[in-house]
Amino acid sequence: MVQRQVPNPAELLDLMKFKKPEFNGKKRRLDSALTIDDLRTIAKRRTPKAAFDYTDGAAEGELSLTRARQAFQDVEFHPGILRPAPSVDTSVDILGGPSALPFGIAPTGFTRLMQTEGEVAGAGAAAAAGIPFTLSTLGTTSIEGVKAANPHGRNWFQLYVMRDREISYELTRRAAAAGFDTLQFTVDTPVAGARLRDKRNGFSIPPQLTLGTIINAIPRPWWWYDFLTTPKLEFASLSTTGGTVGELLDAAMDPTISYDDLAVIRDIWPGKIVIKGVQNVEDSMRLRDAGVDGIVLSNHGGRQLDRAPIPFHLLPEVRRAVGDDFTVMVDTGIMNGADIVAAVALGADFTLIGRAYLYGLMAGGRAGVDRTIDILRTEIERTMRLLGVASLAELEPSHVTQLTRLVPVTRTASDAVVR
Repeated sequence: MVQRQVPNPAELLDLMKFKKPEFNGKKRRLDSALTIDDLRTIAKRRTPKAAFDYTDGAAEGELSLTRARQAFQDVEFHPGILRPAPSVDTSVDILGGPSALPFGIAPTGFTRLMQTEGEVAGAGAAAAAGIPFTLSTLGTTSIEGVKAANPHGRNWFQLYVMRDREISYELTRRAAAAGFDTLQFTVDTPVAGARLRDKRNGFSIPPQLTLGTIINAIPRPWWWYDFLTTPKLEFASLSTTGGTVGELLDAAMDPTISYDDLAVIRDIWPGKIVIKGVQNVEDSMRLRDAGVDGIVLSNHGGRQLDRAPIPFHLLPEVRRAVGDDFTVMVDTGIMNGADIVAAVALGADFTLIGRAYLYGLMAGGRAGVDRTIDILRTEIERTMRLLGVASLAELEPSHVTQLTRLVPVTRTASDAVVR
């Protein structure tokens, strides 16, 4: 029979601890975020719809992005047992330099529209974490401004080939002069993808004020205060900023980009060069044979060709085709540190995060980006310990099974006949 007694106040104090209140609203908000999805929820609440949808959305039906995220969810891990990993080493050497974690910050355009600290917050957080930061050609902070925010860390530059080639050449020279060590030559944007959320929202540079945008902004005065009381947005590569994002991209990009352009840029650029936007095995092998330093398997975050190949699905076959000594990186769909561990296990040398970084930025500026990195770091370390590996080098394909939802239809010889 249960014995009962009058509660002893001294014993109750041992059993219950009152949490110290946090009066800093931003810290309280960010501390409550335990996952990247949590940061996304906060970001959506704090950012006007048009700006949030520009980050969150993808092309057309957004199938490429949905499939990429699903591919990471469709992973089965195979842990080893009785393999103590009380501490784990998450560091990696990538493209001739160190990174404390197996991911860096991907290039994102129009970043200060998401939150006014923009690339300065991203570069500063990357510096503090010891990981690379990538500035986009369509970034809203200058090359020199990013260098000032990350003076001793690793800065990478993402290059679009513009219709006016001299713009691209000059940006390449400026990035080299500023000490950026790697160039991401992007090849999947000859024209802008059909980003329907942006069209429906009337998202443009500068933002168009309609009754709908004003109503949507009313509960988010802090965003408008930041936007209106900080320096005007500046774009390193655009001389005019009137129109929708798609119109701006189409006016700037050149669909005639070719290997000849790559040869010119290689002559100008003194550092490492990787090709971003590779989406098949054949191009991976051709680029390796052309002597570039690496590739990024990417469908541009699902923002270009909808129904494009899933980079994470391509990874094992590309790794087998190009060999172990060629740098292969992957992006698109990464929302958890376990996604990064799975990619490394299947052959990726490195990964890049885009939306995950921007969700943190929108949720809390520089502190929000720090929180993004901290969440991913914690998830990477925990996943590695549970797998029984103490370093990234110990991760192997045997640790991961890619479960299949989308199975290609097998074609017969008669199917290939054009009728």
